Amino acid sequence: MDNDSAWGQRIVQPDEIGQRETQACYVVVADCAAHYAQAKSAGAEIVDELETKDYGGSGYGARDPEGHLWSFGDYDPWAEPAA
Repeated sequence: MDNDSAWGQRIVQPDEIGQRETQACYVVVADCAAHYAQAKSAGAEIVDELETKDYGGSGYGARDPEGHLWSFGDYDPWAEPAA
């Protein structure tokens, strides 16, 4: 990353700050178990194993090659409630 640019002065990669993150994405997937199995078989760094959540649905967490955290789950907090 070009840390000399104005943008670069505001950004730091996780490997520069002890693998910590200041934000993370949550991605809703249709079949979390299948998504997890595919990610794991592709060699993804799983940081939170697939589990059923107290609030509903299931999910897991992984790091991308640059060290950023991603959460994947099948719980959609924005979905319309079932009638």
